[in-house]
Amino acid sequence: MVSLPRPLPGAVGLSHLRAYDWAAADGVCGGSPHLHLVCTEAYAVTGGRGAVQTLSPDGYRDTPLEEGAVAWFTPGTVHRMVQGGGLRITVLMQNSGLPEAGDAVFTFPPDVLADPERYAGEAALPAKSGPEAEAAARRRRDLAVEGYLPLRDALAAGDPEPFLAFQRAAARLVRDRVPQWRELWRAGALAAAERTGAHLAALEAGEPAYLAEATAYGAEPSRLGGYGMCGRRDEYELPGTTLHRLDD
Repeated sequence: MVSLPRPLPGAVGLSHLRAYDWAAADGVCGGSPHLHLVCTEAYAVTGGRGAVQTLSPDGYRDTPLEEGAVAWFTPGTVHRMVQGGGLRITVLMQNSGLPEAGDAVFTFPPDVLADPERYAGEAALPAKSGPEAEAAARRRRDLAVEGYLPLRDALAAGDPEPFLAFQRAAARLVRDRVPQWRELWRAGALAAAERTGAHLAALEAGEPAYLAEATAYGAEPSRLGGYGMCGRRDEYELPGTTLHRLDD
């Protein structure tokens, strides 16, 4: 089993985002629509204003975002961060390590989703920084919006089938990665929960020897201004808990 050091509380992932200000085909400035297959994601807004557009079986929503607001979405929810002016977000991601291992799937058009090699090529960035990375991130965002708009329009018209078909296609695309994800989950989020259970048992038995291991940790961002799915990202690649990202 994968061996991980002490993760952040609950084995969550953490990053800071500044939403893209690039206008898409529909005139909206923002990020690349996508979903997560097994992870819940939360936005804690630290500045500016904007919105998050979401698609789910219960329809389309546009949730305003401003400083102090928190929004979160469960697995299978397509989300698109929209820039309204200086929007800054701290992202909390369930199951640190899984999104980095491919849990996120872009809303590319159906023909791209049906071809794993083509999908991988469209999702990857050729560099971590510089003009080439920015151009590729923008193309990737535009392709995701191209696939997203028909899903949104169909939901608004009362037809959920295109959206449900996208969910099924996303699930097929990542199916082979599940064994790796299971190991990361066991070593991360599950192990963190099991440690709590062991601590409770020790307290109940009057033997809190584990408290002798108490200590503190600290970390600085390992990368500033990377090109993420939703915007420019400051990220924390904690040793053993975060794999390469889709934008690496």
